[in-house]
Amino acid sequence: MGDAFKVYLSALPHVCPRDARRMVLTADADGRCEVFTWDAVTRRTRQVTDRPEGTVHCAVDADAYVWWFDEDADGLGHWWFEPFDGGCRLPGLPGAPAGLPRGLAVTADGTVAAALALRHGGTRLLWGRRGRAPRDILGIAGEGRLGGVTPEGDLVALASVSDGEASVTVVASTGRVVAELPETGGPAGKFWCRGFSPRPGRSELLLVHELADGYQLATWTPHRGLVTHSWCRFDTEITAHWYPDADDVLVRQERHGRSLLHRVSLHGRTRRIVPTPPGTLLDAAPRAAGALHYLWTDTAHPPVPHATDGVALPTPGLLPRVPGRHTELWTPTPHGPVHTLLSLPHSADHQAADGAADIDTAAGAVAPPAVFLVHGGPADHDRDAYDATVHSLVASGYAVARVNYRGSTGYGPRWRRALAAGVGHPQVDDLAAVRADLVRRGLADDRATALWGVSWGAYLVLLALGTRPALWQAGVAVKPVADWVTAHRLTTPALRALDVRWFGGTPQQVPDRYARSSPLTFAPQVTAPLLVVGAHRDVKCPPEQIRSYLDALTAAGVTHEQMWLDTGHDGYDGATHVAVLRRSLIFLRAHLPAPAPRAPSRPPAQPPGGPRSRC
Repeated sequence: MGDAFKVYLSALPHVCPRDARRMVLTADADGRCEVFTWDAVTRRTRQVTDRPEGTVHCAVDADAYVWWFDEDADGLGHWWFEPFDGGCRLPGLPGAPAGLPRGLAVTADGTVAAALALRHGGTRLLWGRRGRAPRDILGIAGEGRLGGVTPEGDLVALASVSDGEASVTVVASTGRVVAELPETGGPAGKFWCRGFSPRPGRSELLLVHELADGYQLATWTPHRGLVTHSWCRFDTEITAHWYPDADDVLVRQERHGRSLLHRVSLHGRTRRIVPTPPGTLLDAAPRAAGALHYLWTDTAHPPVPHATDGVALPTPGLLPRVPGRHTELWTPTPHGPVHTLLSLPHSADHQAADGAADIDTAAGAVAPPAVFLVHGGPADHDRDAYDATVHSLVASGYAVARVNYRGSTGYGPRWRRALAAGVGHPQVDDLAAVRADLVRRGLADDRATALWGVSWGAYLVLLALGTRPALWQAGVAVKPVADWVTAHRLTTPALRALDVRWFGGTPQQVPDRYARSSPLTFAPQVTAPLLVVGAHRDVKCPPEQIRSYLDALTAAGVTHEQMWLDTGHDGYDGATHVAVLRRSLIFLRAHLPAPAPRAPSRPPAQPPGGPRSRC
């Protein structure tokens, strides 16, 4: 790997509502994520922020003031703003308490609504004027997020998740609660807030209604209350946005690792596909006159912005295409087919054999060492999208498998909820099933398979190494949960509440369940060399519980290495990510056999008609 690296986030620029040529975005600044302005006419940028640990939260309002969140090492901070072209920077909501940013909205007349999560728990909803002290109009005990504000600034929505139930509170600027969704006696299910219509006088709130077997759009207004649009259902997860100058909605659907766009007319009861290239849309935004801006990628290509109205969007420097073959695989299991995104290395001399035979029957093919990249979440999924780690591994000669195990999004609510008994164990079962399928097909070397994960994915790495030690020859775990009991005691209130919901109680109430799912329990059974990366200021996966796991490895004589970062769980510094990537690649090279020079590169054969949908 070279010394050059870039930082990018998977989001489009924010557009000034009154002047669409003026945009604000986050981009690379010497390996950090910082806030920049972009003028689409002059095609010039200006760096707004310059903070040691980077800046990621930003916005632009109708008066072209640039907003950003200035946070400390623990993520706590305040909103600031300054003119688009530079000038005096001022506190956006002076006197507001320090907190974690949970959303910001500014109306055309400078009315500001913001949500802040406080250090010791709870979320506050603030309302006021730009540059003036705000009023605290609502507080909740759990995690909340700003859901939107009407153009007139008279209604604000706060979305929250409590005990696994997603709900929305609509509150007036006076602090009076106007509605609680779902309404008593109304439709059952979770409601996800997608914002008020930007058209004045509508006061119409857009929602995604989650059902037992799919999703549908819903709307709420003060006069009609909640209306569910049962004619417009989707089988997998969706998000939605209002068009700025019409009553239509742009729906982005995540389905089987890829993205689809739909334009929906709620009043006309019509729905049509919006054509986009196959792959993943990391972000998509409807613009005036039916235009569309979107950020496209697939496994082989880094993200590229597109604009159907010809507006010049900031484009990062072109990165090379990811080498190798990029395909997919469906593995049958008793619980349903498991989808895997598979990237296979290939050498120049092997490309001539392309088309000779299916990969799982190719004569003389030598299976490559394989690395399973385990995604976090678990309410997330691996996408047909660029990933720098995939790029590095395939270029180094490894096959890469990204498995969307049970609990992953993009396959419908039933798959996401199919966790069965025992936190973590169903996911490990799915990883093992895919590994067996790859080995059977000759796509992975049975003597050289490794696991690599971050956060929840790192937790699964540790659990798999301890419960299925014969299957894996190396592991990399970055910021894992390693000891559920200690992690529960030291993590955030929101994550403690999630633990209670998953396990059915606290560690004192159901100790056996925590022990059965804790990697610490199985540490003595680990046989594969292991690299563990922890962060000193991590509040989600605290360092203390990682240290107790490392002590158990040492006591059991397990070969392992450790690396410590002076960061929190999340970060905006590219140098840290690159340091972890380099250390991990060196570790794998030392503990897996060298990649074969003639690794197979043909995609696996699929049954006629392709994989069946489980939805």
